[in-house]
Amino acid sequence: MARSTKSYEERMLQLEKREQESLEKAKQYAAQKRELEKRKKAEESKKRTHRLCQVGGAVESVLGCAIEEEDIPKLVGFLKRQEANGKFFSKAMQKEPVTNTEEV
Repeated sequence: MARSTKSYEERMLQLEKREQESLEKAKQYAAQKRELEKRKKAEESKKRTHRLCQVGGAVESVLGCAIEEEDIPKLVGFLKRQEANGKFFSKAMQKEPVTNTEEV
C-alpha cells in the first residue's frame, strides 16, 4: 500500500496557515469581547442615569419646586450634616453610610 507523504515544507505551510487562522479567530473573539464590555457599560450608564433622575424627581416632588444647579451644593451640605449629626439619612434609608468623600 502506497503512502502519500507530504514534504516538510508542505506540512510547515499547512501549520502556518492554521496558525494564521487561529490568530484571526483570536482577534475576532477579542473584538466581540470589547463590544460586549461596551454594551454592558452603556447599559449600566443608562441604569445609573435613570436612578439619578428618579432621585432628583423624588426630591423635587417633596420640595414642591424645581432644584436649580446652584441648589445642589446646599442639598449635599444638608445631607452631609444629617449624616454627621446622627446618620439620620442612612438610618431612614436603612443603608450603611459610604465613607466616600467625593463631591457631586
